Amino acid sequence: METLNVELGERAYPIHVGQGILERSGLLLPYLLQPRVAVVTNTIVAPLYLQRFASSLRDAGIEVAEIILPDGEQFKNWQTLNTIFDVLLERRSERSTTLIALGGGVVGDLSGFAAACYQRGMPFIQVPTTLLAQVDSSVGGKTAINHPLGKNMIGAFHQPRLVLADTDVLETLPDRELRAGLAEVIKYGLIRDLPFLEWLELHLERLLAREPKALEYAICRSCMNKAEIVVADEHENGERALLNLGHTFGHAIETGMGYGEWLHGEAVAAGIMMAAELSCRLGWIDVVDVVRVERLLVRAGLPVFGPAMGAERYLELMQHDKKVKDGKMRLVLFRQIGKAMVNDTASQKEVTQAITARSAHA
Repeated sequence: METLNVELGERAYPIHVGQGILERSGLLLPYLLQPRVAVVTNTIVAPLYLQRFASSLRDAGIEVAEIILPDGEQFKNWQTLNTIFDVLLERRSERSTTLIALGGGVVGDLSGFAAACYQRGMPFIQVPTTLLAQVDSSVGGKTAINHPLGKNMIGAFHQPRLVLADTDVLETLPDRELRAGLAEVIKYGLIRDLPFLEWLELHLERLLAREPKALEYAICRSCMNKAEIVVADEHENGERALLNLGHTFGHAIETGMGYGEWLHGEAVAAGIMMAAELSCRLGWIDVVDVVRVERLLVRAGLPVFGPAMGAERYLELMQHDKKVKDGKMRLVLFRQIGKAMVNDTASQKEVTQAITARSAHA
């Protein structure tokens, strides 16, 4: 097992990454304020891992409430959030009861937001079960639900007390979900870690084959990058925005196509290519760089063109992005491969051209 730390002073917390650690209740016990927890999961993860996980806690003398949500991005809304609150209230959960997210990004985001709101804040722990959640959404304290007009527009910053990432659970992850997670892994290399990008170019097939050591390395390297950025800019006033490479375009795809039609990582991959296309048109990177990014995403089995929604629809949805400031769209673009920046100088015409070039109808 490897352990990294998110150094946020009194709110610092560890990230444990390794094989067979899901049932090691001893890793969680020091972070519980009372011997009561509520475990939030979904209908896909529950039959696979809920009883194993909950039993290890009960064997340690912990009272466990189980909350099973429907699966899918389309359920990341107020109604599902209220399902969590209903159980917490029915079980008379207290402010010191710990909420545990056992699942992917949707479960983690919903649980974290519920924990931030319930009695004005209760502790929570992330136990991510998808690659995307293990390398990205479980770390950093961003929690949210979706709105019909925009993804993740309603939420709060609420850091977990612990992240427990068991690589063994990735054995049951569908191939499509694994590939979607690789989009976020590749992102770290593209925005700030060129040596990691070069490692990915050499070892991508090992990740697709789910080799445990390769997965553990990629997860740890990704979490290291994210932890460093979160510590430097917890509330996204500067550097943390770089983590959104491809996300402004990608969130438009997810919202415009209907939540759940495109997986988050798939939309981000197409968004990364739109960002690369725009960066090239602005003269910051060369065509050879765009091809380099495209080849890696194609090898990962990810889309490199967005859906044919029309540039006007993309732009309309992108105006709801959280990085819009004073009415100006701020995009994460490439200064060079391995070094990203936030920029608001691209004209609407240039953004439209990049979207058009990287949409399926082009």
